Amino acid sequence: MTDSTNVSTGENVSPTQRLSEAGVAIWLDDLSRERLRTGNLAELISTKNVVGVTTNPTIFAAALAQGDAYDSTLAELAGPPNGGDVEAAVERITTDDVRDAADLLRPVYDATSAVDGRVSIEVDPRLARDTAATKATAVRLWETVDRPNVMIKIPATVEGLPAITSTLAKGISVNVTLIFSLARYREVMDAFLAGLEQAKAAGHDLSVIGSVASFFVSRVDAEVDKRLKAVGTEEALALRGQAAIANARLAYAAYEEVFASERWAALKAAGAQPQRPLWASTGVKDPSYRDTMYVDELVVAGVVNTMPEKTLDAFADHGIVLADTVTGSGEQAAAVIEAVEAQGISMDEVTAQLEDEGVTKFEVSWDELLTTTKTGLDGAGAAGAGAR
Repeated sequence: MTDSTNVSTGENVSPTQRLSEAGVAIWLDDLSRERLRTGNLAELISTKNVVGVTTNPTIFAAALAQGDAYDSTLAELAGPPNGGDVEAAVERITTDDVRDAADLLRPVYDATSAVDGRVSIEVDPRLARDTAATKATAVRLWETVDRPNVMIKIPATVEGLPAITSTLAKGISVNVTLIFSLARYREVMDAFLAGLEQAKAAGHDLSVIGSVASFFVSRVDAEVDKRLKAVGTEEALALRGQAAIANARLAYAAYEEVFASERWAALKAAGAQPQRPLWASTGVKDPSYRDTMYVDELVVAGVVNTMPEKTLDAFADHGIVLADTVTGSGEQAAAVIEAVEAQGISMDEVTAQLEDEGVTKFEVSWDELLTTTKTGLDGAGAAGAGAR
């Protein structure tokens, strides 16, 4: 690991430590039984300043497809009383992993007064357009994992917004996912405030209700860059790799505005935690870009950056934390978005497309997870029958 020097103290401080000291919570965007049983996650917590974990259907589908870490669980679930029920098996496998990760991170949760040490689990993405089913599933997952430091991930679709409010109102912590547009982000913050107001009225302890708003970054550049290349002018091409960071910086400006309001002040006085912005999709999609750009260009106190391990390793090796790279950047960020739109590219159209694609991608991953689980259950069942 390459250390950077903390000039204020003269001590050698790792890049991830400096990022943490700058107020950015580092969460790992990955989880598997293999990480848990080998001690890999524990090592990342102790050596790379990881203080939380996010999961999604794609992550679980990949985990289940690799190695033998789930073989014993699949063998158990292939027989009675589960009887090879694929949906039940998927929920058992994912909630078991999240519960174990939550236990591992519980000391962080306690030490940070319920701010970090969080582990997220996503509602079945096939329910993204179904408010009632999302509400019911969120409660069931919360009760099944049964850990105070779990967060239930709910997508920021139009149908997801009332589910976010309802879930928070029950005292359940929520990670709002798949946020791409500034307009939708404002709706998410409103849903959060409404949920906490209802939780307060119901007598819940607001201090332990956590929430993050997962604002996606690199996918914005992937789509905008494609459109800029199609325009093909020198002016358009010069804007590549700028839209995503500008969009995220404008989101932070919106966050500052909302959380400086009297409405928030009343909740804060009652002990509530703010809904932190979480930078998601922070691995670069274009290999020509600096591999840490979506980390070091979005440094500001009070946010979360959830990184795939490849990005975490890159930042731990050569990431640079010079200063706050977000506060006060709203005007410049707005100018970037205006320049992009001047090329005939509608950010509203881009972000709407990305939301639809995000939901679809997670649905596909969920189907892959179901298929892989069924294959594992069938194999375990056949092996069990052969042994008898």
